[in-house]
Amino acid sequence: MFWPAGCSDGSCIIWDFETRVIVKEFKDKECVAAITSVCWSKYGHRILVSAADKTLILWDVVRGERIARTVLKQTSLQARLHPGSSTPSTCLACPLSSAPMIVDLLKETTIVLPVSLSDTGNGATPPLRNKFSDGSAPFTPTAACFNKYGDLVYVGNSNGEILIIDSTSIAIRAIVSVPGSAVIKNIVFDRSGQYLLTNSNDRIIRIYENLLPLKSGLAALDKASHELAEQDQEEKLKSAGSRSLALFREFQDSITRVHWKAPCFSGNGEWVIGGSASKGEHKIYIWDRAGHLVKILEGPKEALVDLTWHPIKPVVVSVSLTGLVYIWAKDYTENWSAFAPDFKELEENEEYVEREDEFDLVPETEKVKDLGINEDEDIDILNAEGDSAFSDSDMSQEEIRFLPPDPCPDVPEMEDGLVVNTSKEGEISETESPFSEEAGQNGHLTNHESSPLEEDTGGMRLKRKRMPSEKFMDFETEDIKMPPSKSKP
Repeated sequence: MFWPAGCSDGSCIIWDFETRVIVKEFKDKECVAAITSVCWSKYGHRILVSAADKTLILWDVVRGERIARTVLKQTSLQARLHPGSSTPSTCLACPLSSAPMIVDLLKETTIVLPVSLSDTGNGATPPLRNKFSDGSAPFTPTAACFNKYGDLVYVGNSNGEILIIDSTSIAIRAIVSVPGSAVIKNIVFDRSGQYLLTNSNDRIIRIYENLLPLKSGLAALDKASHELAEQDQEEKLKSAGSRSLALFREFQDSITRVHWKAPCFSGNGEWVIGGSASKGEHKIYIWDRAGHLVKILEGPKEALVDLTWHPIKPVVVSVSLTGLVYIWAKDYTENWSAFAPDFKELEENEEYVEREDEFDLVPETEKVKDLGINEDEDIDILNAEGDSAFSDSDMSQEEIRFLPPDPCPDVPEMEDGLVVNTSKEGEISETESPFSEEAGQNGHLTNHESSPLEEDTGGMRLKRKRMPSEKFMDFETEDIKMPPSKSKP
């Protein structure tokens, strides 16, 4: 498994979760500002990065190449790729002080989404399509997200409403009023698309159940619109909203009344986590979907910035204001003395009392239990079943399961006037530096004595010329003193 992280220098790195090493690093020379959000594509082949310098950059993960770069009018706090395409080129961006927009990264065009019913003329006229224009006055930041297949966009505005918008025609199809009418700061779907999470300024996290079908949600809204044609436009949209979302659960800390930051679902959607937005504390609250508070994780005295849950494992990753990434997991205590499941470790001697039927003879026929297995059923040993934790495993047949690392080679160091040379065959030899004192003219090397030993430097064995042994020197001396043989005429 891989997970990306954005850095303050504008680079984006991908970590291998198992080995804890960096396997890829993306760095654009034109981007030097801090990264505000990172988003994978559905199959993991592309990654979208938004930065504080108002840029959106789309990267190819395997090749490490930049696909597109777009500059907006406002800094995007969050950017999400379209989930309905294997190679998406459009995304949903939520700027700092303007309405959410759908951005085409290749065509460099944007479509501003309405944040209230008055923005679209009662939902009939979609906004104009402008090039890199937000077209709205500054206001409170608005949260938005795609549904599972990307045909609908759910926008939470400052009036405490959830607008369901057609992503193609940019028309409002339904309106859901959130209790309290507080500003909606976060809105996110779980992986299955069945539940929607909202975080409001009234310090309450709400879970809504999606009543629309996953693949034909837009068609269901069209059908509801025809059935409610006699009602007023606003009443019709609210009636359609009541058929789209139903309030399922609310989460809050009734004692401290803390504000929440970066709430999200677990990988299977059974758990909900939220970080405390209080300054100087790093607390993570974990609830089950039934609404019970299960655990509170307390970290260092650093403000929490972002939070996410591992898609498969019970692991939580949090980011602090100082830039540190914390990985939270269960601490397992290994007990090597428990060799069998029914083995019981004793701290001291205990008197053993045998059962009444412990040594009774039981016929073998009674021991065999019917497991309810159909022996005539054909077993498929060729095709592997998808992981049940991923709700879209039936659609993710081409996701990246292995990312080849691109390690940086070590730079050879110069020591004692020696230079390490590497031949094409990979053999490493050591020669004298042409800048040393013993070097001859025009860079030619003079004869010198080499060490008779082989040295290890940096885990690499460097070969040097060995000194001849004493026996070999005596043999050469005797050979020189021998008289020359007489040749026959």
